[in-house]
Amino acid sequence: MPATEARSVVVFHTTSAAIKADKAARQAGLETRLVPTPRHLSSDCGLALRFARVDRAKMEALLREAGVEPAGIHDL
Repeated sequence: MPATEARSVVVFHTTSAAIKADKAARQAGLETRLVPTPRHLSSDCGLALRFARVDRAKMEALLREAGVEPAGIHDL
């Protein structure tokens, strides 16, 4: 993911949900990275999943299919 590419993050309620989502996204071929959750977005879980903003629809579908309930999806 180029440094200039617009990004988004998925915020989760639990660390296990973040790890499950990351694994599912990678298996689906999405380029993701687990990052510390920005404090202005949430304090529930310390991990967020960063991905390219253009993949937002794919990420939303993937989360539904994997049965992962995000706390939110935010553009950076």
